[in-house]
Amino acid sequence: MVKALFPGTFDPIHYGHIDIAERATRLFDEVIMAVYDRPLKSLMFGPEERMGLVREAFKRNPKITVTGYSGLTVDFCRNAGAQVIVRGLRVFSDFEFEFRMALANQRLATDIETVALITAEQHTFLSSSTVREIASLGGDVSSMVPPYVESALKEKILGLGELHSPPNALRD
Repeated sequence: MVKALFPGTFDPIHYGHIDIAERATRLFDEVIMAVYDRPLKSLMFGPEERMGLVREAFKRNPKITVTGYSGLTVDFCRNAGAQVIVRGLRVFSDFEFEFRMALANQRLATDIETVALITAEQHTFLSSSTVREIASLGGDVSSMVPPYVESALKEKILGLGELHSPPNALRD
């Protein structure tokens, strides 16, 4: 049985993430959506909120589980019994970052492979920071995220006060 780990902050999860995870289930027996709890960036949603949104996305897919984690991804991968890290590539600029990350992970854990899936064409522009910025400016994100994520974004933004552009620290 081959288990894969799809790590990310998922702040928030969007259709690009969902597409990659569902396609990964065609390649692997189990996909663990690993929601990183302490990234070096500011987030809109807390770890529990993000895990809840991710769980909702995959509640009908028995091949996908959701959990939070902290620390090194390769350490969590080993502890979860996963042999593969799944990543998505949207545009060419993603390749350099993902390539360097895969090489660093390979240096730390030669027994764990990284597999990059090319994002479906209709999702190439999507990033969590794009979704957050559009939503914070009152734009329509219904084609980018599931309805429950759109509602969570609206609620979170209302809680922040006046519609505004998110600070630069909210970038992916």
